Amino acid sequence: MNLVFLGPPGSGKGTQAVRVAEKLAIVHLSTGDMLREAVKKGTPLGRKAEAYMKKGELVPDELIIGMIEDKVTSGDLNDGFILDGFPRTIPQARSLKDMFRKNKTALDKAILLTVSDEEIIKRIKGRAEQEGRADDTEAVARNRLEVYRRQTAPIVDFYRRESILTEVRGEDTMDNVFKAILKVLE
Repeated sequence: MNLVFLGPPGSGKGTQAVRVAEKLAIVHLSTGDMLREAVKKGTPLGRKAEAYMKKGELVPDELIIGMIEDKVTSGDLNDGFILDGFPRTIPQARSLKDMFRKNKTALDKAILLTVSDEEIIKRIKGRAEQEGRADDTEAVARNRLEVYRRQTAPIVDFYRRESILTEVRGEDTMDNVFKAILKVLE
């Protein structure tokens, strides 16, 4: 099963992606982890990405798509995967779809975790207190939600038009959200 997890920052998509990947014995692909791994291994794409990362710049979409394509063509993802943290924009979603088509694969489902703004703010503030993260203030959290709405939320309609979007209510216990996700994947 090939999945992408979507939702605003603080919705729990990363946490749930790890749990679901483990339960289904599929690969959890965090683009941040992939970038760090490629840089560490010194792959050609990793060396290119490192130049951007060292400057604090965003790694171009084509490099990220290239890293995902390397995983697809290597056979590492033959048993399925969950994308977490990518795509974040419509152009990224389109590029990803084109790359998958070229490699004769596709996404089976896009899981959207729906969580209210109030709950997101509460979670991010709680995380800041627990982990001592000074960057997780309410103002920063509200800004991240605005960026999400502008850049990432349009992907929801993209995957809805592709007829692969499933919404899961993310305002429940971690275990209940996990069970709800597994239920829609049956």
